[in-house]
Amino acid sequence: MAITFTKMHGLGNDFVVLDARVQPLPAMTGPLAAALADRRTGIGCDQLIVVEPSERADLRMRIFNADGSEVEACGNATRAVGVLEGRPARIETLGGLLFAEPDAAGIAVDMGEPRFDWDAIPLAYAMDTLTMPVGWGMLDAPVAVNVGNPHVIFFVADTDAVDLADLGPQIEHDPLFPDRINVNVATVVSRQALRLRVWERGVGETRACGTGACATAIGAMRRGLVDREVTVSLPGGDLAIGWQADGRIRMTGPATIAFSGSFEPADYGVAAWV
Repeated sequence: MAITFTKMHGLGNDFVVLDARVQPLPAMTGPLAAALADRRTGIGCDQLIVVEPSERADLRMRIFNADGSEVEACGNATRAVGVLEGRPARIETLGGLLFAEPDAAGIAVDMGEPRFDWDAIPLAYAMDTLTMPVGWGMLDAPVAVNVGNPHVIFFVADTDAVDLADLGPQIEHDPLFPDRINVNVATVVSRQALRLRVWERGVGETRACGTGACATAIGAMRRGLVDREVTVSLPGGDLAIGWQADGRIRMTGPATIAFSGSFEPADYGVAAWV
């Protein structure tokens, strides 16, 4: 039986979305997710998204990176699922409950409250997360923020001058980060604007990262570099990030359906659905 999928993207950060509420799906594994995500031999995506029923919310969203690792949260994917729902929806993730609703600028997502304690990032040992006393090459003294998944943010004079292809994997896999880490390099443009590039764990450099935009904005706000409402410009486009008076993060931006299709599970080594 062929399985249908929807190919989507949020500012170029692309997803294959499978909806288990409308069709039977296999028990998703890391190797199967990686095979579907492969851009040469699979459908191709940064993340594979599985939508399931939830007892706590309107739906459950599972997120698998291109390398097959399952992760806690993805802001762009949350907007994509919000587009598919077409109505306000509570979304259960491994990183907690999120809320997405249609907005004039696309989809607005309540990303919850950021966490800053070293063991909530998590780090391998205690240190100040506002100005971490560590560095790699030209990057040092980052901020660490958990916004459902872990991020470090480096503020630099020019994001384009950073060799992220070299430094990104070094930092991602450093023993300081037991769950690996998403790496952000940002430049402050004004009190209301940031430029950002992101090395996403399990994916590599991506055109956009919703949680990276949230974490970077919060890190800049904690350091007093920007106001509480900012536009974060990524290679794929812009996201509006606000840190609200109640401590919760609101992210607003577009998400787009690219195309729909289907695949045969046997082509990916799955003999039967369970």
